[in-house]
Amino acid sequence: QVQLVESGGGLVQAGGSLRLSCAASGLTFSSYAMGWFRQAPGKEREFVASISWTGDNTYCADPVKGRCTISRDNAKNTVYLQMNSLKPEDTAVYYCAASLRFSSWPNDYDYWGQGTQVTVSS
Repeated sequence: QVQLVESGGGLVQAGGSLRLSCAASGLTFSSYAMGWFRQAPGKEREFVASISWTGDNTYCADPVKGRCTISRDNAKNTVYLQMNSLKPEDTAVYYCAASLRFSSWPNDYDYWGQGTQVTVSS
């Protein structure tokens, strides 16, 4: 059974930083590209960042570009999302997901975690 478990969310002041982690099990982690998405109340799920199987390729969406770093440790079956200079509009539930494609489209992702709440206060 595939499990993706996010951690590291919480309440942070604007301008602060957070590092989210996603631990994967039940799949060959190094065979999957990984992505982070987020969903704010009343809004659709939004792509945040993705990383290729080896970590050689990464991509951050425009709203977080310059403030986002995605990385992975295949030995630990874990993907990370470092977010800096956080803004109130970054408040959302953050989800990690696994895909056989290096993609920004939610429909390309086969497995999803339960999410971790990030709240940025002004």
